This record gives sequence, C-alpha cells and structure tokens, in this order.
Amino acid sequence: MSAKDLLIEVVEIKGHCPVYSLGFKFWIKEGFKLYSQSPLCMHSLSAIIPYYVALSRGVDPISLGLSQKEDTAYVQCLDPCEYTGGGTVVFAIILPKDGQHENR
Repeated sequence: MSAKDLLIEVVEIKGHCPVYSLGFKFWIKEGFKLYSQSPLCMHSLSAIIPYYVALSRGVDPISLGLSQKEDTAYVQCLDPCEYTGGGTVVFAIILPKDGQHENR
C-alpha cells in the first residue's frame, strides 16, 4: 500500500507564534517527504511526527482519538503559550481524497 499525501494547515493560533500564521499550509508527500514554501517550526513537527505514518497509511483519525471526522486529524504544537508567552498552534492534518492534490 502506497502512502497517501497529507496536507497540514494551521487552523488556530493561541497567543503569538513567530513562525506560522492562520491558513499556513505544508505537505507530507509519499509518506515522508516534507514540502513547504516557508520555514517550519520544529515544535510543530514534534506534534505531527507520532501520527503522520499511520495517517498516511490510511488509519482513521477517529480511531486514533484525533478527530470526530474521518478525513481530518487535529494536533497542536507543544508550546504552552499561557506559560511561555509564545503561541500554541493547532493543525488540521487533512487526508485529501483520491485525485485531490494541491500543487506545491
């Protein structure tokens, strides 16, 4: 089974994030290739890494406890903004339907 591409989008920011803005998107393609037109934050990747393999292999986000929808998982970065003055970013990890891709 080949890996599906994952689209990751910033859907919420609590506090102030110095890297991301609302609506920022990047891709994980073919199960391991990271594509972005702008810099990425290592804190955010640490929140995504535990799940990207399973999601790209078709594991349902609901069964992982990451969503109430079959086509989108939600995770947040590890910055506890209430204590650090930084920003906690919430990401939607979208499993595009077959044939649905965005050029990047």
